[in-house]
Amino acid sequence: MCARQELCEPEKVSLICSLLHQSPPGEFVQVVQDLSALVQDDKLVRQEAARVGAWHNKNNLTPVQINGRTVLLTCYNDLGGNRFFDPQDKFSFEFDHLRGVTSKPQLHGVMLDEGELWREALHKGLKAYVSCHFPAGNCCVFKKSLGKRQLFGACIEAHQYQPSNHWNSLWKSDWTFALTPFTTQVTGMVLLQIHYFRNANLHVTVSKSVSETLNVIDQSQFATDFVKFLKAEDTKFHTAILENIQALSEDIWGKNLRRKLPVTRTFMNWNKLLNDQHLNTNVSNTEVPPCLLKHTDMVA
Repeated sequence: MCARQELCEPEKVSLICSLLHQSPPGEFVQVVQDLSALVQDDKLVRQEAARVGAWHNKNNLTPVQINGRTVLLTCYNDLGGNRFFDPQDKFSFEFDHLRGVTSKPQLHGVMLDEGELWREALHKGLKAYVSCHFPAGNCCVFKKSLGKRQLFGACIEAHQYQPSNHWNSLWKSDWTFALTPFTTQVTGMVLLQIHYFRNANLHVTVSKSVSETLNVIDQSQFATDFVKFLKAEDTKFHTAILENIQALSEDIWGKNLRRKLPVTRTFMNWNKLLNDQHLNTNVSNTEVPPCLLKHTDMVA
């Protein structure tokens, strides 16, 4: 039985892992540093952070630079042992999740079969879409063979990390489907996550799951239809967010939210919060924080 005055190691590990799993995108290293200072056991914190960091980076589709190219860390290109592969340049590399450093690149053999040709066509179409509609976006398309079945994963990541302005944000989407004759079922999820931490600690997470059947005729047709489908879903999701921001009236901020916040016996100036220039938003005029905007063309 552990004494309540000081946590025993299993309790520390449980607490450390719980807090690390809650790290907002772009803030994992800062959370590790803060935990080390609080727990005063740097070895234990770093040990757990190395394990949770792998989950954090794959979950957030973290982009890394290797040989001048951006590669996303995902569950689709995880080779185990902290090694990942780049499906475009056909090589693998090791990634240190604590230091954020890539190393030990080596060739990764990929068979140039029909599935790989489909993957390259999909990547080309997705890359053009992301370049046009996401100011700082990245994407990857991955392929996995299960017997004669070809499975694909397509990922998009776009983030704005601005800790000096007291906010970080991440937009990501993850799509999977199998290459089957005539039609295929595409399933995926779009997610927006924001952390605002000036005079407050506000976490916003919005997500949407989607499933749709698309025709499969040839590489060019499917790549085009797939990108059109993604653009339509992104636009609907983006528009819904903007409409909800417009509905966020002063009454909601001033009454409903205030009643749900814990009692701290500290006065909060709601007018100042609404007019804060760092948020760059005025609810009554429905201006939108830049972290909520992917690209104005999406809602044109």
